[in-house]
Amino acid sequence: MKAIIYTVLALAAFAGNSILARMALAGGDIDPWNFTAIRLFSGAVCLGIILLLQQKKLVTTNAAINKEQGSWRSSMSLLLYALCFSIAYVELDTGTGALILFSAVQLTMIGWGIFKKERLSIVQWFAFVAALAGFIYLMLPSAAVPSLFPAILMAISGIAWGVYSIRGKSCAAPLKATTYNFAKSLIALPVLIIIGLSVAAQISLQGIILACLSGAVASGIGYSIWYLALPLLKSSQAAVVQLCVPVIAAIAGMVLLAEALTLQFVIASAIILGAVLVFLTAKPAEQI
Repeated sequence: MKAIIYTVLALAAFAGNSILARMALAGGDIDPWNFTAIRLFSGAVCLGIILLLQQKKLVTTNAAINKEQGSWRSSMSLLLYALCFSIAYVELDTGTGALILFSAVQLTMIGWGIFKKERLSIVQWFAFVAALAGFIYLMLPSAAVPSLFPAILMAISGIAWGVYSIRGKSCAAPLKATTYNFAKSLIALPVLIIIGLSVAAQISLQGIILACLSGAVASGIGYSIWYLALPLLKSSQAAVVQLCVPVIAAIAGMVLLAEALTLQFVIASAIILGAVLVFLTAKPAEQI
């Protein structure tokens, strides 16, 4: 039950990030460099405050938890994901960006799962292909042939997120690990600020608020919850459930941005959600 709750909350946070980024970057309220800087900084501050407030409850004799300080590999993966996503998002439309991003995530995480001897049954493979087909059907009409550079950046972003998620499976203390990962990613903050100075005058208050919400709530708190869910999921499961994010984001877009409900969305959502459910409930190959 915990796995379901944590996963649903994390996926909702990911969808929230997509909506916030779309509103801020596509609307021209802020540039990718300053958006990423504010996102990482606000996430680190929010998590730092929560960690301080929870410090008494976190006192434990568990050595692994006491020693948990995130890792430089995870923090650099987080930085690479956030920065490449923001830069590429400006140049790619929503469908193209999502197709490239989540395809890279799937290949990274499922590839790692197979490498670690995580076998899938025929039913799971069928469900995965069906979910992927539904995802492509959902996003393809808004996709266009992308420019090479932003497409590469979005693929790198997807790979980096896959790596960040994989590393979360061995996390001893999700809140501490996420806080330290965000804090360590701030090593790049001076560079982001310097590059972003040239367009700082074009930033609106709305852009700053959206970046703060993306960093503190959707990223900081959302990623902590994702790190709670990851140890309870296999790599393949963690990869496949993320195909639900565009569906959740689209629903949020209909509610918050008054976007239209289409028959194509209903069909694609039914295929994706049904296939994900089959994948998660099917027995893996070693149990058949």
